[in-house]
Amino acid sequence: MIMFKNSVRFFAVLILMFSAATNAYSASKTVLVVGDSLSAEYGISRGAGWVALLDQRLKDQKLPATVVNASVSGETTSGGRTRLPALLSKHKPNIVIIELGANDGLRGLPVAAAESNLRAMVDESRKAGAQVLLVGMRMPPNYGRDYADKFFAMYGTLSKDVKVPLAPFMLDGVAQKPELFQPDRLHPLASAHPIILGNIWPHLQPILKTK
Repeated sequence: MIMFKNSVRFFAVLILMFSAATNAYSASKTVLVVGDSLSAEYGISRGAGWVALLDQRLKDQKLPATVVNASVSGETTSGGRTRLPALLSKHKPNIVIIELGANDGLRGLPVAAAESNLRAMVDESRKAGAQVLLVGMRMPPNYGRDYADKFFAMYGTLSKDVKVPLAPFMLDGVAQKPELFQPDRLHPLASAHPIILGNIWPHLQPILKTK
């Protein structure tokens, strides 16, 4: 009888653990992506970018989440900061993915200003009840090593300061391969976007699991 009761308790615990793991994804979520041309499918067919691929992956894995792509080609951190309040009010996201900074860097804008804008976006998102994933970027070496190093370090510093997860470099595995870029050498081809999603997904997946 004692062994039987212990077995029942054991299986009950297993069921509870399984239920908890299953229910981690049970609540439907809205994922808002605020990015620039790298997320806005610049120069490639609609539905071929990493954001669309993310939406498809969520559907394939039957994860209850809606993806809203609010990315704009040419967007800077200042522009994203300006647009964010209206986006939060309209979409009421559970998760905000911030993919901005590349255009600040390409224009040689002060790193401190970009960091301030990104920090404000994280704060604004949190006040609206959303979790945040920050997506990092590197500048090409021809922009000067000092500036490029400070620019890249900005994302890591901000991530630690405000305690948000970071996908360190969205073009990891892409930037090193010129054949994966459009003729402008700035925007990836559609064939590169599965790699980009692969760089972001491991950092987003744990957030999707949270309630």
